[in-house]
Amino acid sequence: MATIVSTLQSDSETFSENRNRMLGFVDQLRCYEQRTEEISNRRLKTFRARNQLTPKERLDALIDPGMPFLQLHSMANFCVEESDRELSVPGASVIVGIGFVSGVRCMVWVDDSGIAAGAATDCTLNVTTSLLKICLRQNLPLVHLVESAGANLLKYKVELWSEFGSVFRDLARLSAKGLPTMVVLHGGSTAGGAYMPGMSDYVIGVKENGMAALGGAALVKAATGEDADDRELGGTEMHASVSGVVEYLVENDAHGLLKAREVMQCIDWNKRLTHFARQPYSEPRYAAEELAGAIPTDPRTPYDVREILARVVDDSSIEEFKSRYGVSTVCGHATITGVACGFIGNNGPIDTNGATKAAQFIQLCDQSDLPIIFFNNTSGYMVGTQYEHAGMIKHGSKMIQAVANARVPKLSLYVGASYGAGNYGMCGWAYEPDFLFAWPNARTGVMAGQSAATTMTEVAKAGAARKGKPIPESQLEAQAQTIKQHFDAQEDAFYTSGRVLDHGIIDPRDTRKVLAFCLETIIEGRHRSLQSNSFGVARM
Repeated sequence: MATIVSTLQSDSETFSENRNRMLGFVDQLRCYEQRTEEISNRRLKTFRARNQLTPKERLDALIDPGMPFLQLHSMANFCVEESDRELSVPGASVIVGIGFVSGVRCMVWVDDSGIAAGAATDCTLNVTTSLLKICLRQNLPLVHLVESAGANLLKYKVELWSEFGSVFRDLARLSAKGLPTMVVLHGGSTAGGAYMPGMSDYVIGVKENGMAALGGAALVKAATGEDADDRELGGTEMHASVSGVVEYLVENDAHGLLKAREVMQCIDWNKRLTHFARQPYSEPRYAAEELAGAIPTDPRTPYDVREILARVVDDSSIEEFKSRYGVSTVCGHATITGVACGFIGNNGPIDTNGATKAAQFIQLCDQSDLPIIFFNNTSGYMVGTQYEHAGMIKHGSKMIQAVANARVPKLSLYVGASYGAGNYGMCGWAYEPDFLFAWPNARTGVMAGQSAATTMTEVAKAGAARKGKPIPESQLEAQAQTIKQHFDAQEDAFYTSGRVLDHGIIDPRDTRKVLAFCLETIIEGRHRSLQSNSFGVARM
């Protein structure tokens, strides 16, 4: 392998400017995440009055101290229900991520009942669907800390109700595949939410606070006229002794989380895990801290993706594939914490040779069973007479076909621009990569706002010329500005992550750690044998 020689000058004015802009984006991310935590903590007195832990405290008490926790979808629902960025609350009323419970790598799902009592948002279903897909792909057990008001009936949408059935379908599929699912019932869980414990393999119920019922007292009164008490209807004490929905009755939140850790330990989940050997490795020769200033945050400014690789891959060393062919598309082999993988990165648009090279390389990685990491920074496939004649459509199609059908793990990073069909060829969200994260400076969309505005201006001019009615320049400029603003407003990472079009936004300086954690999660899942059955474990 060849060692990458960085040309970055960390004492330059350009580096300083890039760093300041990137850290500004990171500060934005942390500010938005902090807003969610602060709003949730406003109900601290309520939690304490009920002798409860806050949702964040529940998470901290569940997972192993000192072990990594990879939070997912922290920006979900941002600017979806509330368009004002100064008011919108990200997180979709859940805290989700991958961590360790009694030494077992698990998916953890915490209802954030500090925000609107944990009621579902427009994007909560998208997040839930995403995390369950990850569980199924990576063979992860699921631990769900339940306390949610469920659907907001004042914002009822029939499509959300209909599609939410997929959550219970996937819980059934997890159990049938042999993946344990566990619920700690901290508070109320009614209507469809009652199937969260009902569809889980293990249910731990907290005395006095935990409650699950298909119909709460208000619904029962409306539907049947019966005057019922919530505790009598679905209290954990009743479920532990009468209905059989609860396996373990515990005194309080802390006891419930301890019991979850004990149950996870009892099932000895890791006994069916085959350990895998990794290659010896050295840390990168260049500091991860430099990633804050290594690249420009303006997607129009070109840079060399090797500067990123030099600070991510082991020993800053790569074996580049066809380095003189399709030079704007960089492909090669590297290792990350001793795990061999292939990578594809962009130094601008993808031309015919770059697409052909990438398609071949993807097939070779698939043949060798190597994970592929995609570093997205492209304005898309090249356009123009020269490229159409050279077969850009068919060569771009080869690349898309290869990425769509590759059977190996795929990890994608939006590190800059990712526009048009280039996003598809570089394993964008629609191609279901195992994990996809965005840097906070990233831009994604069908094309850049300026390109869309210029395109539509030319279309308008051509249409007016055919009719013999020229359009005033001021009108064209106004239209162009409106189109540009419309596109620009939808392309930044915070907007797209809010719509759950990635697994989350990360600090660029954490890139190596995140990729290493994801690779380990994938490999561990592939080295685990499961004890599947036909229908999942039914509650008796």
